[in-house]
Amino acid sequence: MKCFLEKRIFFNNRDLLKLFLPIIIEQFLEYLVGLADSIMAAYVGEAAVSGVSLVDFVMALLISLFAALSTGGAVVAGQYLGRQEHTDARNTANQLVWFAELSSLVIMVLVYLAKPLILHGIFGQITPEVYEHADRYLTITALSIPFLALYNAGAAIFRTMGNARLPMVIMLVMNIVHAIGNAVLIYGFHFGVEGVAIPTVVTRIAAALIILKLAMDKRLLLYLERSWRPDFNLKLIRQVLGIGVPYGLENGLFYLGRIVVLSLVSMFGTSAIAANAVGGTIVMFEALPGMAIGFGLTVIIARCIGAKDYEQARYYTKKVLKIVYAAQIVTCVIVLALLPLILWIYGLSQEATELTSDIVWAHAIVEILIWPLAYTLPVTFRAAGDARFSMLIGTASMILCRILLSYIFAIYLGMGMFGTWIAMFFDWAVKAVVFLVRYMRGTWTNYQAI
Repeated sequence: MKCFLEKRIFFNNRDLLKLFLPIIIEQFLEYLVGLADSIMAAYVGEAAVSGVSLVDFVMALLISLFAALSTGGAVVAGQYLGRQEHTDARNTANQLVWFAELSSLVIMVLVYLAKPLILHGIFGQITPEVYEHADRYLTITALSIPFLALYNAGAAIFRTMGNARLPMVIMLVMNIVHAIGNAVLIYGFHFGVEGVAIPTVVTRIAAALIILKLAMDKRLLLYLERSWRPDFNLKLIRQVLGIGVPYGLENGLFYLGRIVVLSLVSMFGTSAIAANAVGGTIVMFEALPGMAIGFGLTVIIARCIGAKDYEQARYYTKKVLKIVYAAQIVTCVIVLALLPLILWIYGLSQEATELTSDIVWAHAIVEILIWPLAYTLPVTFRAAGDARFSMLIGTASMILCRILLSYIFAIYLGMGMFGTWIAMFFDWAVKAVVFLVRYMRGTWTNYQAI
């Protein structure tokens, strides 16, 4: 292995640090804003926390769809770069932006049309007060959907070029503005959930416009063309969608499964909803390194596969898995150490506080053991062009474990809301075993996105 790596190395340790660290910081800042939003919403009341958090699940679903599309673009462009075919890589970046914008506009319209179904039909039995907060919050934040898509596309383009620092800087500035806006509107002007929603929309619009403007610099390897008229290349779009659609369906069904489980959680009262929401926000910090590093691993594996260097693809997969395990042990320890302070800041009821604490501790223990195998390995598959397998396994596991076992544990075994989290851990375990077997067999090396 050493002789091979001395012959040609795509990414040395310094390159990995320059790629991974900014993405981790960027994702940390994004999650920090989510944490700040829910804390400030708690100032309005527990019903406001529940309403905002329910809608945030829907927005997380949409963000995951845009991230999946952007991943498709990153994989295709990355494989073209691995082949040294820079023109096709640049054209892929342009196709990604145009398709992301048009598809997100359609999604925004559908969200407004389906708002009653989303708030009442999907979430199930929520109180009128929670419904009112969720309705106002969704009405405002849905305006930011097209800009979410554009920012994700722009960030993916810069990461594919190896520049993860720029999206991090943009996120840092926007999050500072966002936090100030929240504080002024909620604590200064005593706004309700609007004080959380308005800064969210403004900063998402600004972030998208800034990153697209910077991506139009013709000195960049993957620069964007200045044009108001889309010129679609069906071949490139099909290649992007070949990765983006299976991954998007996997993500979409995953979040829909979470929403179905949310309707189950809502049966256990406002405290359960609040604990589930707050716990869900906190545990994102535990899994943060793995999710962030996954974006960088996509770039690495796509380059390797484009150059038909499967030995290095295996090498980096194993190396990154070790990095993810080590990083998530650190974040879990930090989160658990700070948990009493975080729960004190939230100021939830005693019941909600105890439930949240149970969620965060259980999540940390199980995550340290199996999360990377369930979620880092599929990154390698998708970057290699093998996106359908992880979609099929993820969908089957979500239905049989995440949803079915949630009802069994929560209702029939009397475990309540916490039973839905136990079901999620079973989901992780199943995926970890299947994906590890897939990786060891090497079946994923028979695929290519271009």
